[in-house]
Amino acid sequence: MKIHVTSIYVDDQQKAEKFYCDTLGFKVKSDLPVGENRWLTVVPDEQPEGTELLLEPSDHPAVKPYKEALVMDGIPAHSFQVKNLDAERKRLGERSVAFVQEPMDAGPVRMAVFDDTCGNLIQLIEMKDSNRD
Repeated sequence: MKIHVTSIYVDDQQKAEKFYCDTLGFKVKSDLPVGENRWLTVVPDEQPEGTELLLEPSDHPAVKPYKEALVMDGIPAHSFQVKNLDAERKRLGERSVAFVQEPMDAGPVRMAVFDDTCGNLIQLIEMKDSNRD
């Protein structure tokens, strides 16, 4: 068993697609109309057959308070692993990504947190043990 699709609630799918693809470097995997919204998934460029991230509309009434509570408490909605956190921080900073937590050591990882512009905080982690992927 493996995770095939996981979702993140976004305020605006078009804005999320632009941020996740143009800014972060993901690629659209699926883009199908579903009523007023889309089944819109993205994948990392280096893992086109990997787990898909569904950019899920925040339409459900429970989503807004859930997302607001996570952001207020500084809890990331998702965690993405990178090979070199400092290089990724620099690259994203050059693309005007707003970091709410600069890179820091946290046990077996180095981590940083940024705002995805779609109502979520996203954590980046780099494993300190370079033999892990």
